[in-house]
Amino acid sequence: MKKTFTKILCAALAMLSVSAVCAQQGYEKSNEIFRLGVEARFDYLHQALEGKQNYDASGFKVRYFNLRMDGQITPKFTYSWRQRFNNINTASDFVQNTDWLHLTYKPTANWAISAGKQVVMIGGFEYDRAPMDVYFCSEYWNNVNCFQLGVSASYITDEGDALTFQISQSPYHKMVRNYDDLGNKIGDLYAYNLYWSGTEDFYTAIHSVNFVEYERGKFDTYITLGNQFKFGDARIELDIMDRGVTFEELWGDNFSIMFEADYLIAKRVNVFAKVTYDKVGEEYPAGLFVSPGTEMTRVGGGVEYYPLGAMGNRDIRLHAAYAYNIGTNTNLYGVARDKGSFFTFGLTWKIDVLQGITSLVEKIQSKR
Repeated sequence: MKKTFTKILCAALAMLSVSAVCAQQGYEKSNEIFRLGVEARFDYLHQALEGKQNYDASGFKVRYFNLRMDGQITPKFTYSWRQRFNNINTASDFVQNTDWLHLTYKPTANWAISAGKQVVMIGGFEYDRAPMDVYFCSEYWNNVNCFQLGVSASYITDEGDALTFQISQSPYHKMVRNYDDLGNKIGDLYAYNLYWSGTEDFYTAIHSVNFVEYERGKFDTYITLGNQFKFGDARIELDIMDRGVTFEELWGDNFSIMFEADYLIAKRVNVFAKVTYDKVGEEYPAGLFVSPGTEMTRVGGGVEYYPLGAMGNRDIRLHAAYAYNIGTNTNLYGVARDKGSFFTFGLTWKIDVLQGITSLVEKIQSKR
């Protein structure tokens, strides 16, 4: 694994040297062939159940350490890659921790076709948010396998709204229901996703309809309505996800609701409150992301501080957050447990590596 990482690092540095030269030759930001960013989040965690601390889950943690590369190969071809490094021990882990790696072709300004490892297009703002920006979340979010191989086609309006159709591997394709008693994979499972995102004045929508195979020929259907309202420095988000393998289940027995409200003070301090609720009926199939008989509520909130916020920069962030769990989770390995509590404080930082190198080169040249 060390040799693999060394090769990747050397390749990245070689590309950096070429990219730095190109940047000095007048490439526009939107036309760069290579952009590189590093982002990390470090936390102190205190997790407890019925007031008793879970020492294995507590302490100082590297929650996220990501490398992201993006670029425009030609005016019609772009690519994006994000890799997580904090959980990599083997070459297999490296592949599994590739969040996405895809190529996008835009034949016109209004159409885009993409292929590779992608985010499964499921609606909702909690789901849409980068993991390092989520402190505690719904039981569905904690378990969904959201990064899968797939292809997608999008129509983008002149105003920036987008309608996307995607065919991907099913998020359930590695779940226990797709394996026999000897551990052999039964078949390939797919998801068919229709996704809409758009903004009108103070309202933004992220909606989807998803048909997700959990067994060959059997589909779990999602209808997800993500709603965001902005009023000055205040923001409210409400996600409603209905799930069901039958029409009757789709309207009442199996759903998740995620609500979050936050307010930004003086461009530096963001305070927020959040509630999530997951409910799954007894007849829902076992072995999926939320187990039958689960009814779990998480309530909490927190504060974020941006030291560079006055300059419109959020690349450095300090945070503290707390959540408490109420209800039943029938998944013995689930994240949220009844009377469980979660507290975290930590630091997040992001670096535009190319911009940093370019600034350093400019300083060196100015001193000559």
